[in-house]
Amino acid sequence: MENLDPMFKPKSIAIVGASRDPHSIGFSVVKNLIDSKYQGKIFPVNPKADEILDLKCYHSVLEIPDEIDLAVITVPAAITPNVVEECGKKGVKGVAIIASGFSEVGRSDLEEKVVEIARKYNMRILGPNIVGIMSNPMKMNASFGPYLPYPGKITMISQSGALLIALDSRTWVDRVGMSYLISIGNMSDLDFADLIDYFKNDEDTKCISLYVEGIKNGRKFIDVCKKILEKPIVALKSGVSARGSIAAASHTGSLAGSGKVYSAAFKQATVVQAYTLDDLFDRSLALSLQPPMKGENLLIITNGGGVGVLATDAAERYGIPLRDPPEDLKQKLKEIMPEFGSAKNPVDITGMASAEWYGKALKIALQHPWVNGVTVLYCETSVSDPRELSMEIFEATSCNRTDKPITVSYIGGEVTERAIEWLQKKGIPVFRSPDRAISAMAALREYGRFIEKGFDEFYRFEDVDQGVVRSILDRIRAEGRDYVTEVEAKEMLSAYHIPVAKTKLARTKEEAIEISRNMQFPLVAKIVSPQVIHKSDVGGVILNIKSPEELGDAFDKIVTNVKNKVPNAEIIGIAVQEMAPPGTESIIGSTKDIQFGPTVMFGLGGIFVEVMKDVSFRIAPFSKSTAIDMINELNGKAILYGARGEKQKDIESLSEAISRISQLVTEFPEIKELDANPTLVYENGIKVVDARIILEKK
Repeated sequence: MENLDPMFKPKSIAIVGASRDPHSIGFSVVKNLIDSKYQGKIFPVNPKADEILDLKCYHSVLEIPDEIDLAVITVPAAITPNVVEECGKKGVKGVAIIASGFSEVGRSDLEEKVVEIARKYNMRILGPNIVGIMSNPMKMNASFGPYLPYPGKITMISQSGALLIALDSRTWVDRVGMSYLISIGNMSDLDFADLIDYFKNDEDTKCISLYVEGIKNGRKFIDVCKKILEKPIVALKSGVSARGSIAAASHTGSLAGSGKVYSAAFKQATVVQAYTLDDLFDRSLALSLQPPMKGENLLIITNGGGVGVLATDAAERYGIPLRDPPEDLKQKLKEIMPEFGSAKNPVDITGMASAEWYGKALKIALQHPWVNGVTVLYCETSVSDPRELSMEIFEATSCNRTDKPITVSYIGGEVTERAIEWLQKKGIPVFRSPDRAISAMAALREYGRFIEKGFDEFYRFEDVDQGVVRSILDRIRAEGRDYVTEVEAKEMLSAYHIPVAKTKLARTKEEAIEISRNMQFPLVAKIVSPQVIHKSDVGGVILNIKSPEELGDAFDKIVTNVKNKVPNAEIIGIAVQEMAPPGTESIIGSTKDIQFGPTVMFGLGGIFVEVMKDVSFRIAPFSKSTAIDMINELNGKAILYGARGEKQKDIESLSEAISRISQLVTEFPEIKELDANPTLVYENGIKVVDARIILEKK
């Protein structure tokens, strides 16, 4: 980890482009540093001023007599390279470039020049195209945001500067405590991974929160994040729609990438994903204040049936469905509620519930070993004062110091709002709807699962034959082609010990008949042509061939069909393949993502993948354990685990094949796309029936 203290804990700051114009960014940054009571030295720099806001103003960075840790550059993009050069000569350790007008508007050349200069002087860059840095621990508002955020233990890093300023104001409304708010902009140098690596050791940071439009080095991001289990990370990814992706590219110069790929990357990086701004705030708040939920048993305590139903729906939606409590816990809860209350889950202590009843129920829940987390729901009534309830909740948690997390939802008026503020200051997150309280608890459970699983290291399979794959690829390149025949694709899979249906290439009818003598009937004949992707659509597949004579006829028929349907097709020959016994159809595929490199997709075949899009993704390479996670994410996974009296399929062999394919596409980066479709799954073993590989262009 690099020491970025000069950037985020500077002892001295130069503001290059400081101004006397109250409407300028250069003026705002100087004023904000003074107003935030920053304790370090402040040096305004402007060649046309001698004093700004009662501070001596220097005409150049080089004139400043002291050492400079951080330079905040507010000058236009065109002259930024010259300023960075001066900072380098001065020995400035880090620069934060506020100006826009770089790669986000097509001026990558200007951005690259700035980075080149900074590297020459071993100087780090934050930005360009940023708002600045806000730090409560340092009492430092080195930005043009209006004020420091509400104090707390969240470090938020955002690619959007305008959004960061808006969230700065909102922290005071929602009482969401921040230690740092950092605008990261175009990430010409320092990126998300660099900042996460730095703040993992920051004692003022309990949770790292990210607003992401694009990640430039996806593999670096995953490698850094997945080794930081001691500190939760939450991320909101925007630009997941087609239009949003275009908007993100024009905003920060980042390619947004696939939403599904990012979701997969976050899981592998042990990053809790948020889906809205509310979600980002709520999940970050809960993770900064509460311990992880270590188990699946969530208990909900409520004084209203309606909010209890809403919370039940939310728990199902967020992946922590409610379970019925054990009888001894129910009995204890029944003792503190009226007869018409319910000790099921949610525990409904009725609208008659006093603050004292809530306190007793919460103590019982926290003391019981079955309970892993508690969500308290409260609708304001005349029977119970929300301020008294807040005190009861705080007392119950104080008396029962456990590692069980608590989230709370209050719905009410002004008195309730004051009760929310009081309780949140005591370290218990309070939300204004049941859905948000459950979402926050779901984040605590997801983080708990990450901890339970631990760091999932990939150990490569040593029994693979890279030489076979390399020789096939070299032959293809030597022949001047960039397509791979089905037979070659299966040979490559077989070299990685992925079971495939026995397949041979026949260039003539006579060769096909000769090949069949060493194969087991019935057979399948399939066209081999780089111009024919969907073979069945053009009559390029004939099944259930029972004899050499039928195979000869099939050869002629397929060639005729393809010539009629695709006149320009180059017919290499026919793939002769043994028919595989019926099994459960699945698909294993791979494509390259621009940020993360090779990705692997898994889904069930037929309608599941074509219509329902029931698929999961991961970034390659990954372990069998991760492959099992991919299988378990499918809505239709019950088909593999034995639905409707069927026997369970061979999950072990399937997960190994998925993991082996992840290794193949990683070790041979010239593979652009791969489809093993269908891959048939049996009670014992699997078999790839059809395979397609597309290579990168030379």
